[in-house]
Amino acid sequence: MPNQSLDLKPVDRITAGAIGEPGKREFYIQARKGRRLVTLKCEKEHVLALALAIDQFLLSLAENDPDTVAAAGPAIQGDMALEVPLEPLFHAGEVGLGYDQVGERVVVILHEQLEEGEAEEGVRPSVVRFWATPAQMRAFCLHAQEVVAGGRPRCSMCGEPIEPEGHFCPRKNGDRTHD
Repeated sequence: MPNQSLDLKPVDRITAGAIGEPGKREFYIQARKGRRLVTLKCEKEHVLALALAIDQFLLSLAENDPDTVAAAGPAIQGDMALEVPLEPLFHAGEVGLGYDQVGERVVVILHEQLEEGEAEEGVRPSVVRFWATPAQMRAFCLHAQEVVAGGRPRCSMCGEPIEPEGHFCPRKNGDRTHD
């Protein structure tokens, strides 16, 4: 779907989710405006980085104008589960964040990850923009952090994920392998 542009302005809801077993999960960002449901596949790191960026952005926004950032209440957080059908429009490669001060909307900008060689051929990635209120973004941020944290537990010594069959910790024997 290269070279297309889609704006959901404003969204009725925005969420993140993961499908699959910890260690093999696929991550998604999803938004709805009316009957239009847009799902994008993304990396776990994208979901976490976006959640942290939104959190920092909302904190800085609240310093300048505390009334703009309302706490995400139960009505906004509500059911944050992914909706079906889960048919991703594309796999997100680059994720950005912006703000429309006049409309008081945070915008999440997701660019399609191109296949190897497509950029050299002049193919432009598709882009999707989700426009949401600061309160919707706060709810997204909190939920996305929960989704990411719901994976495999981390080793307290080395920080690596612990697999269901166990974990060899490189810090226990003083030897650490570097990639």
